[in-house]
This record gives sequence, structure tokens and C-alpha cells, in this order.
Amino acid sequence: MDPVTDSLDEVHRRLAGLRDGEVADYIPELAGADPDDFGIALVSMAGRTYRTGRADTPFTLQSVSKPFVYALALSDHGVDEVLRRVGVEPSGDAFNAISLEPGTGRPANPMVNAGAIATTALVRADGADDRFRRILARLSAFAGRELDVDEAVYASEAATGDRNRALAYLMRSAGSLRADPEETVDTYFRQCAVRVTTADLAVMAATLADGGRNPVTGVRVVSEPDAVRTLAVMATCGMYDGAGRWMLDVGLPAKSGVSGGLIAAGPARFGVAVHSPPLDASGNSVRGVAALRAMAERFGLHIMHSPGLRAATVTGAERLTCDGEDIGLVTAQGILEFTEFEALVHAVREVTPAAPGGLVLDLTAVTEVLPGPAAGMAAILDDLVARGHRAAVAAQEAFVEAGGDRPRTWEAFRTREEALAWCRRR
Repeated sequence: MDPVTDSLDEVHRRLAGLRDGEVADYIPELAGADPDDFGIALVSMAGRTYRTGRADTPFTLQSVSKPFVYALALSDHGVDEVLRRVGVEPSGDAFNAISLEPGTGRPANPMVNAGAIATTALVRADGADDRFRRILARLSAFAGRELDVDEAVYASEAATGDRNRALAYLMRSAGSLRADPEETVDTYFRQCAVRVTTADLAVMAATLADGGRNPVTGVRVVSEPDAVRTLAVMATCGMYDGAGRWMLDVGLPAKSGVSGGLIAAGPARFGVAVHSPPLDASGNSVRGVAALRAMAERFGLHIMHSPGLRAATVTGAERLTCDGEDIGLVTAQGILEFTEFEALVHAVREVTPAAPGGLVLDLTAVTEVLPGPAAGMAAILDDLVARGHRAAVAAQEAFVEAGGDRPRTWEAFRTREEALAWCRRR
């Protein structure tokens, strides 16, 4: 009974056959990626992980490393000093464009290559080795486990990275890069070659979404203000020259990489990641963009959707006993979107009787249910009935309907009292 994973499975099945896009080949080692690799993972603020497809297949971070190193630079220097070296305005250019401010040589933002190289140079250290050690340690803290470097990819990047070296030398000549260009770019290549899985990326995104605290390990990785600033730059610059359309359609702070990784963060709600190597013309994963668009629509994930704080969704979860038989009762209120739905699922699991009994969902104080949560609740109720339980919903509106053409296996009532009375009579 895991409707969140079921929803991810549905998106994965629908998009697995999508054949648009091309695998990146300007880094030779990336050209051998399997175009059929496709994984999706999501981590909630409660630290629960949901995954589907090849979510444990390793690949390299590439440009997805940029926001996390930017957060480290903010921690080291503060926002004003970092802003003196790297801007925060969308460039409207490709990821490897020469986007330098006239007169200062300052990169447009930390999400394009020039800005990322400058950001890497800002990480405090006693030399190149110490700088990468700190970067790797911080990336590992975001992921909640020790990460390593794919040496073959690093060597391939180093052998073909002349454009990035040229960007570093341009910045050095303009005075915006004070560190040694060769050492800085070499560290940047290693940073991009750090190896992760889709599940790792979801934890990393969730850590930013949770204000810098890793929701799986409980460790604070960066301060809340630095996490907020990082998410803001991701929202405006993370998808390169496709950032405007991304914000219009999906509406989440995000970052993509040419290995096919893509992260998005719902502040105070979740972190989500997709890996699929074929890229579009902007360098973003084709399946990744499609998957996040589908999930945003299904669960109302857009950050501009009904903004504002809400009261707790689950207001009661208890187990009643009637004639020696247990009946679980879960009460909810307000609007059911993704985060609220996940809390409801967890409450149902806690109070569902071990032996066949009853379960009542009291949704009489619920005012709206999005399509994804509605389908998920129907799946929960069908699963309970299939396992021998009696299930009933009390609601003022028909929020939950049987999926497709199959008949409804559970009962619907207007009041909680009617639903409980039905369970007890049965």
C-alpha cells in the first residue's frame, strides 16, 4: 500500500518509451551512457524515500553539483562577498556560454559554467586538494552518505575541457577570478565527476527544500538563509535558456546536468530527482522534464499554486474497538496536495488493524483534493478491501472515486457517524 510509489511508477511507465533527445557526447565518457536508464526518486520532509525505475544506477553529477557548491561558498563568505564575484541574473544563454559582465568579467550566475568555476574558486581551502576535499565532504553531507569520484569521467572531462579552461583564463584576465585557472578548473572537473544515484539526488534536493537540514540523517548541512538563496538562484537560472518555460510549466527550483540528472525542490515539502541521459537542445533531460511536468500537474507542485501556510492536515488518527474488532479512524481537513496526502497515507498505515477490521477516512472537513491524491486514496481503499478490511469514506463532496471503469469496493457516506455505524454493523 504505497500510492506515492504507485504514482511514480505510473509516470515512469508512461515516459519510458519516450525516445526524444540525444546523449551528451562532448565528454567522450558520457557518450556511452545507456539511453534507457531512467529512474525517479522523491524524498519527503519526513525523510521517507520513494523510488521507481533505475533509481540506484550510478552516474556523475556534472552541473547538478553547482547549487550545492554555491551553498558552500555562501557559507564560507556570505552573500555580499559571493555577489561581488558571481552574479545572480539569468543569462538566457547555454550552460557553456561566455556570460561575463562587461567591465568586471563577473559571470552572470553560478549555474552556468563560468559562474560555477568562479564559485568553486571561492570555497575556502589551503590549496586545491583541500578545496576538493571540502567540496566532496559537503556533497556527501547533502546526500547523507560518502560519495566518490568516477575517475574515468574525470579524466575524460580533463582531456576535453578546453572551453572551461578558456572561461577561467578570461575571468582571470578580467580580474574576477583570483585563483589559479588550471587548479580551479581541475577541481571543477572533479566536482562534476562525483558519482551519485537518483536516490542520492532526491535526498540532496530534499536537504535544500528542508532549509539546509538533511531530512534523512537529521544533519544540518547549510544554514536556512543559504539554502533559501540557493533555491532562489535555481528557480531563475537552474534550467539555462529553458528556465522561463520551466518555471511556467513546472514551477519548482531545479537544476539539470548533462549526464541526464535533474533535481527539483518543493520548499518545505519534498525533493525529487530524475535521471535519464537523452537531453534536449538546452541540455536538460527530456524524460526528466516530462516527468516533473506530469508530477507537478498531478500533485499541484507549482510553488505559485495556493501559496501560504496551512493548518495540519491530519487532525486525528486512532484505533477503535467494537465487539472485539478493530476499526481505524483517520480525520483530515483542508486541501489535500502531495505533502498533505503523504501525511494521510502514513496515518492510515499506523491505524490500520493487523487482522481484518475496518478503516474510516473522515474527510468531512476537507475542502479540495487534487487528482493525484484522489487517485491515491482510491488505491489505498481498494488495497484495504482486497486484504479483507472494510473501508469507508465520509465526505461532503465526492473527492474520491473508483479509478477507471472498475466498480467501487468501499462505501461512501456524508458523515463520520454514518461511516462508523456501517463499519460496526458489518
